Amino acid sequence: MKTYISILRAINVGRRKILMTDLKALYEELNLKEIVTYIQSGNVIFKTDKKISGQGLAKKIEQSIAKKYQFDVPVIIRTGDEMKKTIAVNPFLKQKGINLEKLHVTFLAENPEQVKVKAIQNLDYMPDKFVIIDNDVYLYCPNGYGITKLSNGFFENKLKVTATTRNWRTVNILAELAAK
Repeated sequence: MKTYISILRAINVGRRKILMTDLKALYEELNLKEIVTYIQSGNVIFKTDKKISGQGLAKKIEQSIAKKYQFDVPVIIRTGDEMKKTIAVNPFLKQKGINLEKLHVTFLAENPEQVKVKAIQNLDYMPDKFVIIDNDVYLYCPNGYGITKLSNGFFENKLKVTATTRNWRTVNILAELAAK
């Protein structure tokens, strides 16, 4: 069985409430196995032996949530190995003076078109910085993510790809949970 991590965008914000126990039950209804949720923001680790792509899994989960809760929730999927790679290639870890508590990763549903990446890669939002590698955006926001212009909406608008962000601590915990 292969291990996956699903990262849901914008649940338990405003009226879009889903209890993690209910979310786990929904995954069980989809015949996913060894389901573990992490914090209330929609992080679910699971296993499946089904031959389906990450995007296919994301669509199944999105459709099930929409049917049950009557609202749309974007879902982004990574394998356990992809999450390990995300951690290993973070370019900010090689820089001196980086506060790990100010690191984030914006997960993209798919690789953006290179022309769109090139169009934004030299934009300057100092002191905030970002680097795009494949379908991950590495963020360093020394004054905090809550005030950066480099939000999910920014990357979705510029790259035309669904996005959701997690702090560096959560990214590492998700990788650890997936490795179990």
